[in-house]
Amino acid sequence: MDIGIGLPNTVPGTEGSVLVEWARRAEEAGFSTLGTIGRLVYPGYEELVALSAAAAVTSRIRLTTSVLLGPLYANTALLAKQAASIDRLSAGRFVLGVGLGGRDDDYAASGLPTEGRGRRLEEQLTEMKRVWSGEERGYAGAIGPTPVREGGPELILGGGTPAGFRRVARLADGWIMGGGTPEMFAEASAGVDAAWKEAGRAGAPRKLALAYFALGPDARAHADGYLRDYYGFLGDTAAQIAAGAAVSAKMVAAYADSYAAAGCDELVFVPAASGLEQVGLLAEATG
Repeated sequence: MDIGIGLPNTVPGTEGSVLVEWARRAEEAGFSTLGTIGRLVYPGYEELVALSAAAAVTSRIRLTTSVLLGPLYANTALLAKQAASIDRLSAGRFVLGVGLGGRDDDYAASGLPTEGRGRRLEEQLTEMKRVWSGEERGYAGAIGPTPVREGGPELILGGGTPAGFRRVARLADGWIMGGGTPEMFAEASAGVDAAWKEAGRAGAPRKLALAYFALGPDARAHADGYLRDYYGFLGDTAAQIAAGAAVSAKMVAAYADSYAAAGCDELVFVPAASGLEQVGLLAEATG
């Protein structure tokens, strides 16, 4: 199983210079990917912008939106162009992970309804693939640049429902679970595999998961402070999410072992603190 690390793009107070140095250190430490999470109504850096900065100072590590809220990007042709641009800038290292999100205020702030967002996401994915294929759209021809990989960047979809699993099987290259336990991952993963087989897809979907972490002497305080705030809209559930964060090297290793046993292909540890020492501490815990 590959081990990735998230950028602290949603940790409040994180300076841009920290994101850039974090990306450098993550690549040097040998992590498989730099992941981003994101919402609109929160004081964080937008995911595509953050990964563009990371692309400029790295050369090997994958760059993954894990996940970006697709329906908020209502101009699908522009989103396709942005994704292709990062893909070219990074020499094909970009992975576009998209999902629906769980907060109404992100949609309200965008002037968009939450109703029908699953259908809109499917329409977006289909449209982006047409753009990436080089379909002519005007006097100058296609919308560029041309992605490095034929057909466009790797597509990973979030979602934990049968409808979401079928969407993965029809339109994507893989699936990501954004929260939960290794046991929940194994159960949902079986649903993804079943949908994949039913759709007649060859091979197998790539399957990813996220786990929060904070390490060092103030790990528990960082995890509680950030996650209780980020997930405050969920009420008491926010405390449960914070309690599940890996706050010791032993917990990190246990999560890695459990997700690997559950069939996970890549586990991305998402930071609850943005101190640069976190990169080295996670590398030691997973090494």
